Amino acid sequence: MDQKVLDYVVEKTHELMNAPSCSKEAKQAAQNWLDVIGTDNQLAETKKYIAELEADIMPIDGLIAFANSEMGVKVFGEEMAKNVLAHAQDIKAKGAKYCDCPACKAVADILAKKEQML
Repeated sequence: MDQKVLDYVVEKTHELMNAPSCSKEAKQAAQNWLDVIGTDNQLAETKKYIAELEADIMPIDGLIAFANSEMGVKVFGEEMAKNVLAHAQDIKAKGAKYCDCPACKAVADILAKKEQML
């Protein structure tokens, strides 16, 4: 991975880790990856990191279904669930494939560099 790509992914990784919506698994995978940059373990950990990110990014249809569910109401509260649902439907209509929360946005940005990371 060239230095420009590495710097970009490191920056986006910090954005991901600082996002309130970042899962503990993604945060741990991010930290594990950061810890091995420049070592012989970097490629193996990069593959694990990418796999975790691909598992964690929320497809827009998943977000719509969640926001429109009883569990979504429990997590977000009734009013916020309605707002999340409306927002998700709006961005889907505009072509979004994934949730646009700070964590998913950072993941999408990182995954856009996936081939260059490997």
